[in-house]
Amino acid sequence: MATTRSAGGAATSVDSGPAAANSAIRKLSTASGGGIAGGVAPSWQSCYYCTREQFKSISDFVNHLRSRHCTREGGSFVCRYGFNGVCASLPLDGVSDRDYDAHVAKYHVNQHTREMPPEWGVYSAAQNLPAVLNDPSRGKQSNLFTKKWGEHFVERSHVPPSPRLPDITHADFSVYLGSIGKRYRWHERRQQQLERDKPLENGAQGAPGPASGGQTPTHLSSVPEIFLKSQLQLHHPATFKQVFPNYMQTSASSPESHQQTGRQLQEQLSHYLDMVEVKIAQQVSQKSAAFFHAMTTQHAILAEMEQAADQVRQLRAALAELHSHSVVDSFKVLRFAQRRQHYNLTLDKLRLMATVHKTQPMLQLLLGTQDYVAALDLIGTTQEILSAELLGIHCFKHLPMQLSEMEKLIDKMLTTEFERYAAADLNRPLTDALRETDSVCAEEDKLVAIVMGLLRKQNFSFVQAYQQEAIATIRAIIKQLLIEVLARSDSDQEISLTGHGEQALELTLPEWIALLQRSSQALVSILERIKTVVGIMQQTADAAVGAQDAVNLIDSEAFLSPGHHEQLKNQLQQLLQAVCHYCHERCANIVSPQSLERSSASEEELLQLSEIVDQFGETTRSICGVASVPLQLALKVQASRYAQRFHSERKQKLSLLLDQERWRQVDIPHEFQRIIERMAAGDYAKPEMGNLISNGAGNPVLLVEGKQPYTLVSASLMLIRMLYEYGCSAHRLPLLASYHARNVVDLLRCFNSRSCQLIIGAGAMRVAGLKTITSTNLALVSRALQLVLWLLPKLKEHFQAMSGYETIERDYQGHIKEIENKIHGIVSERLAAQLDAWEARPPIPSQTFRHISRHLVKLHEAIAGVLPEAQIHEIYGVVHRNFKDKLREQLLKLNVNNNGGPQHGVVTSELTFYMETLRTLKALPAEQLDNGILEEIWLY
Repeated sequence: MATTRSAGGAATSVDSGPAAANSAIRKLSTASGGGIAGGVAPSWQSCYYCTREQFKSISDFVNHLRSRHCTREGGSFVCRYGFNGVCASLPLDGVSDRDYDAHVAKYHVNQHTREMPPEWGVYSAAQNLPAVLNDPSRGKQSNLFTKKWGEHFVERSHVPPSPRLPDITHADFSVYLGSIGKRYRWHERRQQQLERDKPLENGAQGAPGPASGGQTPTHLSSVPEIFLKSQLQLHHPATFKQVFPNYMQTSASSPESHQQTGRQLQEQLSHYLDMVEVKIAQQVSQKSAAFFHAMTTQHAILAEMEQAADQVRQLRAALAELHSHSVVDSFKVLRFAQRRQHYNLTLDKLRLMATVHKTQPMLQLLLGTQDYVAALDLIGTTQEILSAELLGIHCFKHLPMQLSEMEKLIDKMLTTEFERYAAADLNRPLTDALRETDSVCAEEDKLVAIVMGLLRKQNFSFVQAYQQEAIATIRAIIKQLLIEVLARSDSDQEISLTGHGEQALELTLPEWIALLQRSSQALVSILERIKTVVGIMQQTADAAVGAQDAVNLIDSEAFLSPGHHEQLKNQLQQLLQAVCHYCHERCANIVSPQSLERSSASEEELLQLSEIVDQFGETTRSICGVASVPLQLALKVQASRYAQRFHSERKQKLSLLLDQERWRQVDIPHEFQRIIERMAAGDYAKPEMGNLISNGAGNPVLLVEGKQPYTLVSASLMLIRMLYEYGCSAHRLPLLASYHARNVVDLLRCFNSRSCQLIIGAGAMRVAGLKTITSTNLALVSRALQLVLWLLPKLKEHFQAMSGYETIERDYQGHIKEIENKIHGIVSERLAAQLDAWEARPPIPSQTFRHISRHLVKLHEAIAGVLPEAQIHEIYGVVHRNFKDKLREQLLKLNVNNNGGPQHGVVTSELTFYMETLRTLKALPAEQLDNGILEEIWLY
């Protein structure tokens, strides 16, 4: 049995040995005088099946074959040097050790050319014979029984590689081969050693040679394997020598022996051919039943087809007889019924023509009653009838054109009527109160009829036309009101108006506010009229679309599509928004012309202006549903000017007060104590009281939250008063809150930077004439900054949004820290200067420590009445640490040690005097006033 492969199917076992042997033997029967071809190649230098093995000598190659490609079965050796472990020259036959060496030397070492083993892949699979014969895609094959069985029996087709399968290369297995190679070679050597150690079996069996005499077996196994191969390549020297084993030796002998050898070889090959043909005959005889069964089935099918044809002929004859006797009469009855139907259709057509002929008189009647929708429906229906049912009627050939002209005329008439109605309704005179007494527009039925006709024509341009007419009316009302104001103010002035209704002359601010109020009232009245008309338009559109909750205003069916209805609804809403926006723009032009820009509005006037704008804005928002911006922007511009002027006055005043400040403590009037209490409670409803700081009775300190005393200067009190004024203004007029919030931050930043320049930068010595900047001055500035830090959260809560709050807070905290550093820096420098001249010797206390004590007392006198106790402790704590560090340096310099000597006693006495001074002043917390410094001073 052999395995054939093709690209068509899976690998199956087929008895292909006889056919291959028959083909090979027929070639040899005609090629008994063939020669050897091919060149010489060193086959022993490498192994075909071990890609990494290279050999330098023949003995190495022979040892490799014995160890890797040979198995031992008892006392016999089987050569495994071939594809799939089968040697082509010695397949599956065991030989002795000597014969194995001769076989290797003959077929593997001295082999001049090699036959590359066929590479088997997944696309080399084969089909069995039934699958090839019953392939439905190939149809009938004419040369089926003349083709030779083998690998070329089925045409090969190239099957492309699957894109779903990855391309596997040798590199993918390099890591695995590297890790398993050593173990595999050890396993091979171990397996061969075990095979050699097996007990020797019976004597080795030699390879059977070709049959030379006696009774030759008839079994196919007696045919050499080389004739059963799919390819017989006689040009290979090894194959030729195997087929003609003694032919080359007899060539050198006599011609008689050469001929005898050829005859024997010819007889042997003929014998092999007979055995193969017998096997083929057996194969054909085994499959003959299937062929005869197929032919028998085909005859039965032909018989059934003839029977079916006879039945079809009989059926056709029966149908022809039925048609002649039954169908023809029935068709006559149907033809008469159809003729009667045609007569009725003709009569209906004549009646329809009579109705169409009455179209034009009916149109005149409908237009006279202003029933535009019915007239348009009649025109549309007549045109549909003419185009669908009366097409080609000669008497109506001009009627479609006449109806189209009539439809255009109605459309133009509707547009003109709507424009005339809009102008008349919007220009109706206003009442004396400048308010509409009712919400019903004039001639509502006429408006509904016009709008319904326009919607029936799907002419939505009337919305834009009404918007333009409304804008023109608003412009005329503003112009008329401005003329009336100018006429009442100064009749001798020449009135000059611009195209939009503004005037180039100047009016006083109250006149401008009065004009804005009258204009807003008049515009609200006009907007109510417009809202009423738009509401009627929306109701008409709802009725035209057939809404369930709409008022039934038409008798015909709904003709407006939902898409057009939604479009019209959006246009009407945009109309209201556009008109309200234009009213805001016109009022904004009144609020902010050039003459009003030069005016300085007071807070009361700004409050009145804000009330007018807010009321007008709420009214327009209720009308159109959207808040308009222009008038609010104009009001914000006026508010920003007032806030800027308000801030500039106070900022300039604060700068002048800071420049004139002597930085001395002042008494706190009761007025400022009440202001602080109101600011702490968030009460800015009451205005500030008094205009000047009283130098009379008052408290020496300002009490915050009833317990925190603040010692302040006059500039700090004015800053508190200004902050309270900002808060009151923002409370009365919330529009100013955002402007005042930014200005408060700017005012606090100005106070912080200017006080820093005057005190830290010593600018007060030049501006206010101070001789020096004392610790008291620094403490007063620090206390004023601390009061501002306390007020900052209250201000932020009142103004709700203060941009830069965190920045100003960090600036004030940094300034306070800088003042503290300045205070303890001055004292620390003086103490260090005294310690530089100190020596550890009597008298005790020394003059140096007396001066140090005096400096500490002076600092306490300067800041004790100003700064809180916690801050004083913090300042003295820094001075104390600097004193200890400087004293340690001086002790190291004087080489004074903690050894109980005289100098150590002097240091102890001096420090005791120093600590007594601090205890007297209570400059440090109680836990830091012990004598721990006597031990800490020696810790380096």
